[in-house]
Amino acid sequence: MALKKLVFATSNPHKLAEVRAILDQQYEIVGLKDIGCEEDIPETSDTFEGNAWLKVRYVKQHYGLDCFGEDTGLEVDALGGEPGVYTARYAGPARNAQANMGLVLQKLGERPDRGARFRTAFALLLDGQEKTFSTAIEGEITRVPRGTGGFGYDPIFQPQGHAETFAELPPSVKHDIGHRGQAVKLLVHYLQNDHKPGQTNHKTLLAPDQ
Repeated sequence: MALKKLVFATSNPHKLAEVRAILDQQYEIVGLKDIGCEEDIPETSDTFEGNAWLKVRYVKQHYGLDCFGEDTGLEVDALGGEPGVYTARYAGPARNAQANMGLVLQKLGERPDRGARFRTAFALLLDGQEKTFSTAIEGEITRVPRGTGGFGYDPIFQPQGHAETFAELPPSVKHDIGHRGQAVKLLVHYLQNDHKPGQTNHKTLLAPDQ
């Protein structure tokens, strides 16, 4: 039986690979490039949820396809919640991960308060229904990058309850405990248990600890 196809409104190959690994044969996930979308969809909202919806509605408007999108950000307490919605371009429009991490570490310096969290919002538009799935994972910023796995800020983010950074943890563990993995689980649970085609509404679903 052919897998149901879902469009993920992203051109980030790391995020696409991560979501495909989490869904694990339950759905065929295609990205923006797979549907011929080469545009850089503007992310101009001041919230993660808003940016996720900008991507989803852009795809629906220009390609006529139902889809889901997400926006993820790192919030560092001692930096007043920065980089927040500017996570990907914190050090400039080039979206350079090393430069972004370097700027966070530079601004934090030797401050003892290094609490932080990754926050993710998924937006789903399917059969006339709109749903938002929001999750977060608490942790802290390390003093130096550690590990070679993952992507983005993973080498400097140590999730609560673990001695390793996201970049040091096996992918299976990161997928299980991580912000994006938890959001995908909510998405899948909704698709498998609660989605009823033909009903139009909007609802935000949160992870159990939110």
